Amino acid sequence: MSKSTTVKNTGKRGRPTVSNSARQARLAARAERAAQGLSVGRGRPSNQGSARQQRLAAQAARIAAGEVIKRGRPASVVVESVGAEA
Repeated sequence: MSKSTTVKNTGKRGRPTVSNSARQARLAARAERAAQGLSVGRGRPSNQGSARQQRLAAQAARIAAGEVIKRGRPASVVVESVGAEA
């Protein structure tokens, strides 16, 4: 025989949210910016003047121009010398 138990839902679980708090205002503003397609400001902002950002922009421009970008270190040229064996 199996016993069946009935669980009564008494309401929301967890800590309640305060609708007019500063955090809820920030979250609402961020959701609005995301809906408009604007920047939501996640993470550390990049410095567009840095050498890495300039290198990445140059690489993106080369890709946009249709150039094939090979990843990794270039292959080294092997020169075989033909000499007298001692």
